[in-house]
Order: sequence, then C-alpha cells, then structure tokens
Amino acid sequence: MNTSFAQRFATAMQKCRLCPRNCGVNRVQGQLGYCRNDAEMHIASITPHLGEEPVLNGQNGICNVFFSHCNLQCLYCQNHQISHNNNSTTGERWTLQHAVTHIIGLLERGIKQVGFVSPSHMVPQMVAIVEALWQQGWQPLIVYNTNAYEQVSTLRQLEGLVDVYLPDCKYMDAALAQTWSGAQDYPQVAAAALKEMYRQMGAVLHLDEHGLALRGMIVRHLVLPGQIANSLTVLRFLAHELSPKLTLSLMAQYRPIAAVATHPDLGRRLSPHEYAAVVREMEELGFSEGFVQKLESADFYWPDFSKPEPFAEHYRGTAAS
Repeated sequence: MNTSFAQRFATAMQKCRLCPRNCGVNRVQGQLGYCRNDAEMHIASITPHLGEEPVLNGQNGICNVFFSHCNLQCLYCQNHQISHNNNSTTGERWTLQHAVTHIIGLLERGIKQVGFVSPSHMVPQMVAIVEALWQQGWQPLIVYNTNAYEQVSTLRQLEGLVDVYLPDCKYMDAALAQTWSGAQDYPQVAAAALKEMYRQMGAVLHLDEHGLALRGMIVRHLVLPGQIANSLTVLRFLAHELSPKLTLSLMAQYRPIAAVATHPDLGRRLSPHEYAAVVREMEELGFSEGFVQKLESADFYWPDFSKPEPFAEHYRGTAAS
C-alpha cells in the first residue's frame, strides 16, 4: 500500500536522525539537537527571489522557503542571520496553514517554482507543505536547495517529491570542512548524497520550451579565496565519480561577512586569477552545461533577513557558460 510522503516522516523527529549529525533527540518533546530546532515549523522567510540560476528563476523568480538554522555552521555563510544555531530559534514559528497560504499568495502572482533552502533538518515540515499545496490543487516545481550534508536514507524517501535537486559541493578536503563548517566528514557524506541525487535524476537537466528546469540536478560550487586546490578536487570528483554532463553552477560571489573580515583566508574576495584557474579546470574536465559568474556578482547577492523581502533587489551576475 502506498503511503504519503508525510507518513514516511511521521515519527522521524521522535529520535531525529534526519541529517548526518545523528543527534537522536526527541524534537517532538522539545529536545534540541545540533540544529537547535524542535518539531515546530521554524521558517525565517518565505520570499520571492530572482537570484537563483536562470533555469530556476523564470520571469517572476522563485518562491524560496528559508528554514531557520542549519546542520552546517559555515564561518562565511551569507545567510548567517538565520543559519547560525546559537539561538534557540531564529525567525517565526509558522503554522502549516500560514506557510501554505503565504506560498499560494506568491504562486498566484505567477511564480511557478518553490525552493526549500537548508531543508536537511526540516524535511518533515517541507514535506507537509508540499503535500498541502498538492491537496489545494497547486503543483509547483519543487527545488531542494541543500548544502549536500545529507543522509542518503532521507533523500531516498524524497524520491518522487523533489523535481530539481540544487546541492552544493563545498569541500573534498576534510580538514577544511571541519575548520570552516564544523563537519570533518563532509567530503564522504556529500559524495554519497550527491551520488544518490544523481541516481534519482541522472546527469541531464530537463528543460521546458521556455528554458526552465523541469527535472534534474544542478550542482553548485562556491570558489573560496585561497582554496583553489579544494575547488579543483571538487570538480574532479564531480567529473569522475558522477559525470561531466552534469549542470554545474560555478560561483564567484564570495564576499566576506563581518564575522570573517579579519580572517587570514576568508577576509578577502576571490581574485580573478583564482576564479580563472577553476573555470579552466572545469572546461578541461569537459563540463559544458551550466553557469559561471562575473566577479562583481559578489556585490549583488546580499540578503537582509530583517526585511520582509530579504532579496528585494533584482540580482545580477549569473551568466550561462
């Protein structure tokens, strides 16, 4: 007998192992693990966004649901206002109906895609939202926007619900992953997660007649200053362990936040030489589908989550490769 996606996750938060932190806490009873979120619907923002890859934006942008907190704690995160776990909660505690009503309001404005950002620790809440949208007659494209620090078992249960996976591939350097994101096992965990997404979607990103994504995966990699070796290793992993036919989004938008302004490595922007070296490796490995950015894109991807619409301005800087 087929079960709903929500039923698959009905008891997941009673002994939470949704993400690789494997905390095992009972979030239903208010226990807090690594992400510091209980079982309620902690959402920092539901907002239109025009700064994703062109195949996801459309003319009206995407409706992004930003969950509070994250299972990685990257020192340099541009969403640090909502992603840091040092408070018990960040943002609002939404009801399911409130969240769904807000999303439908944006869909009625012509948006056709709904993206869930940092959903790893909030998958049951995400699934509840998607199924509620379906029950009310809405079938938006569902985008799973993740740092790739994921449990394969969780991803397998999402097969058939997610239309487009939008994972990062941050590191293939365990020491760097530990120092900058607090996850020494990120390389092997992300590798397994990316392979599972690839199993579900394959290499080809399917587009409609307007050039918008219908199904598949887009892998993002943010090139970080001083870490070209890590970026080259990431690209080689993607090419050799998955496929150079993947759609790749190679990002140059890094800009230091205040917390790392004096950091010896992270306290500066990416240099043209650094980004060019990574682009050259991407081309030599045979990647031909996807997106690169201009270095000045770093000036245009700065959300302010204290505002009702954190991404109020139209972002520039992403260009097809």
